[in-house]
Amino acid sequence: MEIVWSDFSETCPIIKECLETPDLCSESEETWEYVYEVLWIEIGSFVRNKLTPSFWSCFKHTQTLSKFDREGETADDLQLQYKLFTNFVNAVKGLDAYYQFVKSSLEKLDSIRKITDHSPSLAKLNELLRSSLLSQLPTNFNNVVFSFYSVSFRVFFNLHQTADQAGQDNADLEESGIPCKGCNQELEKCQCRALLQTINEVNQKLVDLELLDRLAGQSMTFLVQLRIKDHIKNTCHGIFDRSHLKALLTWLDDVVISWLMQVFHSKSLASDAMHIDDSSRTSDAIQSLKVKLTFYVYENYAISVIDQFFSIIIDFPDSIPAIEDLKICMEKINLRRQIINTLKTSLEARILHPGVNTMDILTGYVAAIKAIRYLDSSGVILETVTAPIKEYLRKRSDTVRCVVTSLTETESGPTDLSEELAKGDAAKDGGTAGNVNDELSNWENWQPDPFGLENSVQPRAVKTSRCADIISMVVDIYGSKELFMSEYRNLLADRLLTQLEFSPEKEIRNLELLKLRFGESLLHNCEVMLKDIADSKRINSHIHSDPKYVEQKQFDISSLIISAQFWPSFNKESVELPEPIANEFQKYTKSYEEYKGNRTLNWRTVTGKVCISIELGERVLDMTVAPTQAVIIYHFQTKSEWSLDDLSSLVKIPPSVLRRRMAFWQSHGIIVESQPGVYKLIEDDIPKSQKLPINEIIAEDEDNESAMASASDQREEELQVFWSYIVGMLTNLDSLPIERIHQMLKLFASNGLGVEFTQDDLKDFLQRKVRDHKLIYSGGVYQLAK
Repeated sequence: MEIVWSDFSETCPIIKECLETPDLCSESEETWEYVYEVLWIEIGSFVRNKLTPSFWSCFKHTQTLSKFDREGETADDLQLQYKLFTNFVNAVKGLDAYYQFVKSSLEKLDSIRKITDHSPSLAKLNELLRSSLLSQLPTNFNNVVFSFYSVSFRVFFNLHQTADQAGQDNADLEESGIPCKGCNQELEKCQCRALLQTINEVNQKLVDLELLDRLAGQSMTFLVQLRIKDHIKNTCHGIFDRSHLKALLTWLDDVVISWLMQVFHSKSLASDAMHIDDSSRTSDAIQSLKVKLTFYVYENYAISVIDQFFSIIIDFPDSIPAIEDLKICMEKINLRRQIINTLKTSLEARILHPGVNTMDILTGYVAAIKAIRYLDSSGVILETVTAPIKEYLRKRSDTVRCVVTSLTETESGPTDLSEELAKGDAAKDGGTAGNVNDELSNWENWQPDPFGLENSVQPRAVKTSRCADIISMVVDIYGSKELFMSEYRNLLADRLLTQLEFSPEKEIRNLELLKLRFGESLLHNCEVMLKDIADSKRINSHIHSDPKYVEQKQFDISSLIISAQFWPSFNKESVELPEPIANEFQKYTKSYEEYKGNRTLNWRTVTGKVCISIELGERVLDMTVAPTQAVIIYHFQTKSEWSLDDLSSLVKIPPSVLRRRMAFWQSHGIIVESQPGVYKLIEDDIPKSQKLPINEIIAEDEDNESAMASASDQREEELQVFWSYIVGMLTNLDSLPIERIHQMLKLFASNGLGVEFTQDDLKDFLQRKVRDHKLIYSGGVYQLAK
């Protein structure tokens, strides 16, 4: 106090003289006005030149503050915060010491003057002090203030944990040697309560000086927001199977708001009416701040959920609680644009690239439909977010096959699409119309589409995605049910031709479910295919029971007799059978003709499976191979070495294809290429490195190749029926652009032929004709080659 008096009296000598003059009370009013005028000039000089620089000197540790990180949680960061905390406490205490001395001096002077109301003098002193302090703010003062309140919050949070949790935590911490979370000291030497008392004293002094909000408001706001973000990250990140909103709002009320109430409400504030009024205003201000912080919690929790929404999609339906929370947040804050942008970016980065196989993309697409539709029933977000996925899937050649496979194959467990198909609750062709009628019948709960739609999102597309079920949305990728049914027919044909033991129950079930979904007309061919399988079994059984055929046969033949016009087109590959084998097929054909009368068989010799036994010295290999492989190895029993050209001319297979087929036997160590283009049978034992661990080898010809023609070949064959129309147009009109050709074909030809095609399909077809020199393309028009 002596130091304070010395500093103050040196700068303000008039106040010393006034307090030491006993007869000053008898002076006139003019004298007192002069004294007060000089006194305030000296006090102002003292505050500006002595008090304020002294206070801010505790904040000017440039080297220390340059290393300060507000979000740092390392031991060095915490140690720096406690150091700055001490600086702030010392600065406020020093400021308060001078303030209290000047305040008491002014009160004494007012008493000498016989003025009982000291509030005008105190208000003028407070205003002078605030203006001086705020006019000389140092650059990094907020870091020091932030450190003080960061420690304050940490101490408060540590002391306000429940007794059971605190006891359990302390026991664990004592065993592990981790310091106290509040004061960063050893648990046995915890200083949290002493720090809390110091913090309350400092806050009280700032309240008395009316500096708390002006000096610390910005730092406290940033601190609270930072703690809310940290709490959301620590308690909610990656946990989607339970709701978090209620717990977050409870934490906000119990911890954050309680801490703010403690900061702004001193224990001595209820001493008089003025303080009660101030306390009431402060409470109102905190309640207003609580509303803002509540919305801040909603916003940041929603952003956290949105950033993790890809994981939420993958975890659906286990992640429904997180989506429910997000729906509540969306009712408070408009986050539709952020959801759309974040989801589009996340999906494009995670699944829309060549490194992800098509089946995984489809799985993600179906999961996205389920999760986003649960979040937003309007269909706006769904249509906008999934548009890039549909566009990307259209560019993949195997998309349709993957969709059909996912719908019908369940050996490895049911897929999302197969489960949707099994539900069978969607209408057939009128599914969308039925849903629209349901929407009209439920008009009381109708909701308008949200505002702010992107230009790319058409209302009609939104309404379609809102009403359509998942399978309809997947089929809508290509916009044609016929294309999907054609692919299903190809896939079914492959399965029927490759399965050694066919179980019709599963395929019949899939077929019936697809008929419910897409109608019977599109699946009539598939019904005939399954009937062919049953008929073939019956015919095989009859022929194998024919004594005449049984006496003549050299080996068993089991045929699959198909109605060619109902099956997809086969590829063009063929092979010349050796004469003894061809004779056996002739015997089977003759027996069939006797059984069926006026019908015969045209054999497809490259499709099927052949069980063979290969004897090489003491080795015997039992294998199941494709017919082409069997024919190749058959010829090596008459000649142990063949040139590629000779064998190619014998079996009627192009050399390039034959070389690929020979690689199969090379991989099994039975044939070796002794010199370029010459293959030799290996009759010695196979080296151990090439031996296979099983006695019976089921050979998977690289050719898990489909026996059916490729989709592009089938499409070209379908479009070939239009070739005569195109030739007639160009003969009569000389040259036409593709738009006119497409329009005329749709008008005159497609209706009668029942073939649907797009302008892109037609363009590919015409370009192939250009490459075959049947058409000329020049200047944007096509004409016949001369």
